[in-house]
Amino acid sequence: YCDHRETPVKNASSSKNRKTAMPADFDIDNPALSQKISEKALTSGGYPYSEKLKAKAYKKELLPLQLELLKLQEHVQASDERLVVIFEGRDTSGKGSCIRRFLARLNPRHARSVALAKPTEAERGEWYFQRYVNHLPTEGDILLFDRSWYNRAGVERVMDFCNEEQVSAFLRDAPEFEALLVRDGIRLFKIFLTVGREMQLLRFHERRHNPFKRWKITDIDLAAIGKWDDYTEAQHDMFRFTHTAISPWTVVRANDQRRARLESIRLVLSEMVYAGKDESVVGKPDPLIVGSGPDFFYED
Repeated sequence: YCDHRETPVKNASSSKNRKTAMPADFDIDNPALSQKISEKALTSGGYPYSEKLKAKAYKKELLPLQLELLKLQEHVQASDERLVVIFEGRDTSGKGSCIRRFLARLNPRHARSVALAKPTEAERGEWYFQRYVNHLPTEGDILLFDRSWYNRAGVERVMDFCNEEQVSAFLRDAPEFEALLVRDGIRLFKIFLTVGREMQLLRFHERRHNPFKRWKITDIDLAAIGKWDDYTEAQHDMFRFTHTAISPWTVVRANDQRRARLESIRLVLSEMVYAGKDESVVGKPDPLIVGSGPDFFYED
């Protein structure tokens, strides 16, 4: 992992406004999606499975894992632990759907998610991490961030919502901030969901033309379609400077959303010790789609 004391590159945002070459046959306004993109979507980005997990098999695994989450919640409450799980990732990677399955059967009084809107005028004048600190859990609670302070390393950087000095300061300070949280007793997981380029295009296209999903696509999403390479560079810098021994990143390849949901839950359960844990249910995360290190951090 990187020594986070290293000074982040000064020109962290130097590639801004570089346009990613778009497939000639992709038109988000055309109701018909290119067959070539559709066929390549699932295995794009080197995804190792050529078929999606069947619904029956998915449900058979999901329910026992959700029961294990209930056991974990009982442990967190009984031991006054504080559990925080950050979900970051590419646009359309399924962060929200992973969070919903994680929380679906938990007691909502002690388990919740937070997805902050853009900062207010007052918040823009505060310490950058302050508005996130206000949402950290009390003893006995579980909190899932649907995007987090890492907005600064991703969308804020790529879309010019902050300057180079602010990006560099964030990449320097984030590991220290997280170390404070961990030393204070918070169990912190950082999960980054990735998708291949063609899969992202397919999902953007679906959101644009499915009336039940159209609310999911924003002007920023539309602008991001042509910034794949900028987001890749930002992602690489984020891993380089903020993957540390005390606060590591884990990547989940999410071309198949069902597998991503199961493996995100399994990742957290596998790292926690709690009464009644059924190891035959929890098992180990799938090493083909869950991992840390160069093979996961620096793929395109």
